[in-house]
Amino acid sequence: MTPGQILVVILLAMAISAGGTWQVQEWRMGKMLAEQAGLHQDDLAAFSNAASTQTRQALEKQQAAEQARADLDAKATKEKVNDLAENERLRRAADDSARRLRIAGGCRANTGYLSSPTSTTSLGNAGTVELAPTAGRTVFDIRAGIIADQAALRALQRHVLEFCPQASNDVGKAE
Repeated sequence: MTPGQILVVILLAMAISAGGTWQVQEWRMGKMLAEQAGLHQDDLAAFSNAASTQTRQALEKQQAAEQARADLDAKATKEKVNDLAENERLRRAADDSARRLRIAGGCRANTGYLSSPTSTTSLGNAGTVELAPTAGRTVFDIRAGIIADQAALRALQRHVLEFCPQASNDVGKAE
């Protein structure tokens, strides 16, 4: 073999070796990229699953809170309706004269509100006063308003204690 042919063979061997090395590197790099792409997909799936779980838990918590609020409202409404129905029942009984509306009270004889200190008719220190029908209806109207106000206040207090934990912790911590 001539030196030119040897040089060509050496150059050809070097070119084949370089091409083979290049191809092996490409295969190795392709494998690494495929592995990283798979790992990236696994990470994305894990993030997606975690976000889905957190979203589902937040939605369940919100639905539970809404249900608890609805239950609290239903309970407060039922209590108010029952109390107002009792008030109406008492009003009808007083209107029908089945019951009388009386208020306990007392008067001292020396106040000047009695006709005379020696009167035989006396309330003494304890007795009852029967109200006129109009005044009785007014008392029941006032009582209905009180019932409504107390029901609203109780519902608000329950709501604050149940759904505003920070506010219920701050109760009584006046500065």
